[in-house]
Amino acid sequence: MFSEWPRTWFADFMIIFGFLVSGVALAGPSGRAELDPHSYSNPGQVRVGHLDLDLDVDFARKVLVGEAIWSLERQPGCPVDASLVLDTKGLTVIDVRTSQGTQPWQKVRFELGKADAILGAPLTVWLPVEATRVQVRYETSPTASALQWVEPGGTAGKKLPFLFTQSQAIHARSWIPCQDTPSVRITYRASVSTTPDPTGPGGPFRVVMAAEPRTSAQAVAGKPTAEFEMTRAIPSYLIALAVGDLVFKPMGDRTGIWAEPSVVDKAAWEFADTEKMIQAAEAAFGPYRWGRYDILVLPPSFPYGGMENPLLTFATPTVLAGDRSQVALIAHELAHSWSGNLVTNATWADFWLNEGFTVYLERRIVEAVIGVNRVEMEQVLGEGDLKDGLASLPPSDQILHINLKGRDPDEGVTRIPYEKGALFLEALAREVGREKLRQFLAGYFDHFAFRSITTAEFEAYLKMTLFPGMEVPLNLQAWLHEPGLPTNVPRFESPRFEMITKTAQDWLAGAPLPLADETQEWSTLEWLQFLRSLPRDLSSERLAQLDRAYGFTKTGNAEVACQWFQMAIRAGYAPSVEPLEAYLRSVGRRKFIVPLYKALMQTPAGTERAKQIFEKARAGYHPIAIESISKLLNARDATE
Repeated sequence: MFSEWPRTWFADFMIIFGFLVSGVALAGPSGRAELDPHSYSNPGQVRVGHLDLDLDVDFARKVLVGEAIWSLERQPGCPVDASLVLDTKGLTVIDVRTSQGTQPWQKVRFELGKADAILGAPLTVWLPVEATRVQVRYETSPTASALQWVEPGGTAGKKLPFLFTQSQAIHARSWIPCQDTPSVRITYRASVSTTPDPTGPGGPFRVVMAAEPRTSAQAVAGKPTAEFEMTRAIPSYLIALAVGDLVFKPMGDRTGIWAEPSVVDKAAWEFADTEKMIQAAEAAFGPYRWGRYDILVLPPSFPYGGMENPLLTFATPTVLAGDRSQVALIAHELAHSWSGNLVTNATWADFWLNEGFTVYLERRIVEAVIGVNRVEMEQVLGEGDLKDGLASLPPSDQILHINLKGRDPDEGVTRIPYEKGALFLEALAREVGREKLRQFLAGYFDHFAFRSITTAEFEAYLKMTLFPGMEVPLNLQAWLHEPGLPTNVPRFESPRFEMITKTAQDWLAGAPLPLADETQEWSTLEWLQFLRSLPRDLSSERLAQLDRAYGFTKTGNAEVACQWFQMAIRAGYAPSVEPLEAYLRSVGRRKFIVPLYKALMQTPAGTERAKQIFEKARAGYHPIAIESISKLLNARDATE
């Protein structure tokens, strides 16, 4: 019956009843009370609904000059004299005006509050009673936390600069004044021009957004201008923009690759199974509701593996391994089209609803398209990542429904919401059966489509639908609200990994290493398992044997290189010193650079070297990555 759950009056009644029983307060889909500690905004009184955004991208000054026009929706019980509060960070607000409908704009009083290092500053606008729209003219800072201005040397083509945004978690406020909470969903139209227009041997910039293109490179006021529209309501963290030397290559009727010219063919080959993945996801979890699914391959300084911006996933080039072994990343970002973009965490304390669900869906997609052997390997590696995360984090950070009040929500991006969240769903599948859970998830995505929900709402829905009138067999309190893992958690096995582990153990016991031609077909996952099967204190002499056999120090595989360099740092393996620095200066993905800086900082000499490398590398890192490494170094200094 689970696949037949529409959003009926009965289902909604049961969910509301569950809230009342559990004591959870509701404010309705359009008037949720202010529950998000990471937003100054007041959507419970005045909520923004639609955005008309006009941006001029000024590469010379490294700023966006913007005009944001918001439609306003006063909520039930809103005081007549209510103000509008928007989130900002580092914005220079030039002026604010309001209007009623299409009436002329009138300047109004506004105030930019005191800035907080994490939250930025609230922009309070005093609204006339009749105001239905507000216009904010502003300019971003050259150091806006969402924006990376990549110099030509940091791109594949080395000809033109590149700009891209990263709005998750609360960085949208650094380039758009907005109600920057995932509980508020908006539609938008955008017009983006560039200053200057760098025509010449490299050609003009191409502007892309995670939205539907309406025009491309039209001349508006003498500037090349592109227009976009997002008609499906999304939270602010999914607004995304990129400008650079980009070309497009289709992969199917609804899929394609945006990338620099020298990268696009390689990426199209690597991600050739994207359409198959969409079909597998639709068959399991319901229709894909976003129209197109394109992928933008960014410069290597992108701080994440991927970002699930709707219609246009942003992806790191570090997954272009040449063997399609890293395509789980695309399966992951695609899965966000259901868990995250369609049904969204209402606050960053509920982040696991986005990521844990997505990891589970990702593995079902990979299983359907690539096979069970690949999923088994992914699950074993994920289990190891979770164990490492639990061992390195304090108990308060091991909780799925984490308390991030007073902290940067980026600090919640650990393996816990991903792997522990997915493990919870796996435990649920083993309890009720995988098919029954699949039907439940399809119904969940349909019921809450285009809504943002809390952990409490999920719990109530789970109880009312999957376990009506009975006890939930899993300990939800332990899984969702307590550190560590409950007893009898699911375990994973991979026969292929067992063979790889035995190979490593045999070598340690004196057997010869497999010849290079014997390992030619090993995937990235298998190499990772091989290296992770070796002792943490492996000697420099042993590393030299491995390096002579397989050339790890010179590998072009960013994933394998990260694992290898961690081992080399611990062993003091001299041949890795210069290649490690080159790696840290050419890759900005947090997953890789953070553990390498941490490994360096285990000794005073290594800490000094980490500081020296960071000073050389930071100009090529995204602000999010800079913040992460700076915190590591500052924490180290504080303990000395």
